[in-house]
Amino acid sequence: MTTSITRPDFEVHPHLTDPLLVELLQPARLLWTPRELAELTRTVTTELTSGLREVLRFDEDRRWWARLALTDGVELWLLSWLPGQQTKPHDHGGAAGSFTVLQGELGEEYRYPGGPVRRRTHSAGEGIGFGAGRAHQVTGLGDAPAASVHAYSPPLVATREYTTLADVPAEIPPFPVILGR
Repeated sequence: MTTSITRPDFEVHPHLTDPLLVELLQPARLLWTPRELAELTRTVTTELTSGLREVLRFDEDRRWWARLALTDGVELWLLSWLPGQQTKPHDHGGAAGSFTVLQGELGEEYRYPGGPVRRRTHSAGEGIGFGAGRAHQVTGLGDAPAASVHAYSPPLVATREYTTLADVPAEIPPFPVILGR
């Protein structure tokens, strides 16, 4: 007798019970564009704010994060940033991405392969969707804690870290992308 284990079409953080989240995730969709990811993170931050604040934590020793949801097409994360906390320069290994600031202010240095390093500041309510080749470093700015919602498609693609954004090669080889879990 053979037993097979079936995974659910999606996973959602146990503290997020609003049915709107499952509707927004569209579990049957396998690939999201940067624009669709930006709309997802924007809607989650504006429509699910109270649920996000219940999950949100801050850690003085390291950046804090929690996965909010995972489908075969997208993963959704909540990250917190105390002033000065930052990522290492990295790309998302061939996945498109997005983030929207829930509270506070984030600084971002970013670069596309072969392009210049640029800087942006993102305040509460602001977000961006980006394509697969973008590398960036994100930093909590100001005096107040910040938080942001991030989405990536396809999900579960490993990031590549760099010493500096100047080290991003002119052509980034894609990681193999495997859809499904």
